[in-house]
Amino acid sequence: MSRQLVDHDITPFEAAPGLIYEKRPARTPDGAVAEGLYNAWIWLDNPAQFNSYTTDMVKGVIRAFRTASNARDVVAVVFTGVGDKAFCTGGNTKEYAEYYAGNPQEYRQYMRLFNDMVSAILGCDKPVIARVNGMRIGGGQEIGMACDFTIAQDMARFGQAGPKHGSAAIGGATDFLPLMVGAERAMESGTLCEPWSAHKACRLGVCLDIVPALKVDGKFVPNPLVETERYLDAWGRIIHGEPKTGEALAKAKEIVARGTIDLSLLDAKVEALCSKLLLTFPECLTKSFEELRKPKIEAWSRNKENSRAWLALNMMNEARAGFRAFNEGPKNDREINFVALRQRLAQGEPWTEAMIESLIPGTK
Repeated sequence: MSRQLVDHDITPFEAAPGLIYEKRPARTPDGAVAEGLYNAWIWLDNPAQFNSYTTDMVKGVIRAFRTASNARDVVAVVFTGVGDKAFCTGGNTKEYAEYYAGNPQEYRQYMRLFNDMVSAILGCDKPVIARVNGMRIGGGQEIGMACDFTIAQDMARFGQAGPKHGSAAIGGATDFLPLMVGAERAMESGTLCEPWSAHKACRLGVCLDIVPALKVDGKFVPNPLVETERYLDAWGRIIHGEPKTGEALAKAKEIVARGTIDLSLLDAKVEALCSKLLLTFPECLTKSFEELRKPKIEAWSRNKENSRAWLALNMMNEARAGFRAFNEGPKNDREINFVALRQRLAQGEPWTEAMIESLIPGTK
């Protein structure tokens, strides 16, 4: 007997620029369609800017997760990006540089939306899988780590960018990374901003699994840019996923240039995980991931508001310089002269518009 169900959404879901929301049929492990059940796929759709999220996209993500969370027929949520270059590279630096830079009061309101986006992921009533189709950098890494699972194609890279571009990784990374990889590795990622290969990220526990995506001569091959074979280092630790160098790197780049990216194995792996989640008691599953999320949620809740305030004020100096440099600088030179900045600050020079202008690459 059918019954009229109560609508628990605050507002009806509406399509947002740069965001795609779709429901795909849920399948059992043998591939059969589970009639009337779905997985919600939430896509960041800004591939021309490496799926960096604009203000409108952030609003769309919040609404999409709330819709998926309340949907009675949704089993799991897949969060991903369009294309094969990037899952997400964080906030849209063009918007940051041209609107938010120098406007801390505006950026503070924006960061309320960003915080709500992270909280929407952490508070979703359905398990959330990050399908990492390419780079997961900066804020992209942060919203990815808020997800419950990560499945990545092995050409993807993971990392932070804040201190190189005028910010700090306090949109979740400083909360989640120590929990996931330990203090030392978290320090490495959050301060040096050197990206990890998908192989290294998987070894360290940032993602659950990786699959090949590069096809050469019709066959899938592991990422040739990294050493994927396991070996023992001088301390007897098992290492893999470290970048190749020298002649080996040059040969690896030649292989990449000959190949094409095929994400079919990634999709199959994501669907397989969704199928495993399907075959569980739904309320027991929900209670389990709610409990397992607690360390992330507790760390995130302690810091998100004071982080929002600091990030807003930072838009008056370092972020203003860093985001403008990235947006206005030459393609291969988007960082300021850090040595010159430190020298000038050491001499007591105050932050001024003229100082910021002089730090932009390509300016005199």
